[in-house]
Amino acid sequence: MLDRRPSLDADRTRLTAIGAAIICIAVVGIGLSLSIPLLSIEMERMGASSTLIGVNTAVAGLASIVVVPFVPRLARSLGVLRLLMIAIIVGAASLVAFRIVPDIAWWFPLRFVFSASLGILFVLSEFWINEAAPPARRGLVMGIYATVLALGFAIGPTLLAFLGTQGFRPYLAGSALFLAGLVPLLLARRLSPRIDETPSRRLLGYLRLAPAATLAALVYGAVETGGFAILPLYGLRLGLEAEAAAGLVSVISLGNVLFQIPFGWLADRMDRRKVLLISALGGGLGAALIPAASASVPALIALLFVWGGIAGTLYTVGLAHLGANVRGAELAGANAAFVVLYNIGLMLGPPIIGGSMDLVPPQGFAWSLCGLFAAYALVVLWRLRPAAPP
Repeated sequence: MLDRRPSLDADRTRLTAIGAAIICIAVVGIGLSLSIPLLSIEMERMGASSTLIGVNTAVAGLASIVVVPFVPRLARSLGVLRLLMIAIIVGAASLVAFRIVPDIAWWFPLRFVFSASLGILFVLSEFWINEAAPPARRGLVMGIYATVLALGFAIGPTLLAFLGTQGFRPYLAGSALFLAGLVPLLLARRLSPRIDETPSRRLLGYLRLAPAATLAALVYGAVETGGFAILPLYGLRLGLEAEAAAGLVSVISLGNVLFQIPFGWLADRMDRRKVLLISALGGGLGAALIPAASASVPALIALLFVWGGIAGTLYTVGLAHLGANVRGAELAGANAAFVVLYNIGLMLGPPIIGGSMDLVPPQGFAWSLCGLFAAYALVVLWRLRPAAPP
């Protein structure tokens, strides 16, 4: 009879490594989702204009674009685990520093440092998860990761409601949540992946290698950030009360939580590019139906629930597809490119979607979203075309 203990031990080790990385990023996600509205509220209390608050928030995308490409090289020099721990400690310290330094001019370099540490965390955590995930279940693993992260993001603002937005308490709580992310890393310190080589490609190299996967991050960044930022304004244009308009974002978030694991499971059973095409076509169709659904609030809520869930799967399936194409140091470089493109989308989405709603009020909101998904669907269709015969 064959001894299956080595196989079981390997599976247990793999699960422990994946669990440690997922728990780490989920705890950090709670602290992050608590800090984003907290910092905006504090800046308004300090007398900053909406424009200045928006510019300060946009520094987050800039920080990731500048710093993230260097993460694989830093991780090779310092080690994945050590760099993750440094990023968590820097993120926790910079969050408290926002409260200690009440001068808004200093909040720009602080935001840069804070966001750079987050970029490092996401790149290395997703690299760790992708590296440890079994190939046959990579989509399911990434779906679980995205679900846990989305739940973490939902918890943060709820905690803020209990903690309040004044004094040191919310800042210390957010910082403590960051530091709590060290615990699973220390418990799994012997299981962290290694990067022994420097990635051979630059960002454009990974874009050419896996355009369907990397561009999924760009489109999702634009749709998520632009949609979340402009959807409440769209609701107001439809005549909804402010609370109801803001609640539309929660509907999308709930759909995002519930659709990740089913689509991840599906991505393990068929060509992941086809799953990305389903997500793109579903996202485009859902966006095109928003104007018709906007005549009825219940219909709009139902549509946004499904649409938000399908749109959110772009990130999950894109990551899984990326992990199937590259390994080792190249996977770390590809994950860095993925996060950079997400942040480029984050910076492009709000002006594109908001500007479209101004040009064609209010349904330009829906048509711009539809256009983004349609453009991405064309890319995936191009990648799925039959290879030319030799």
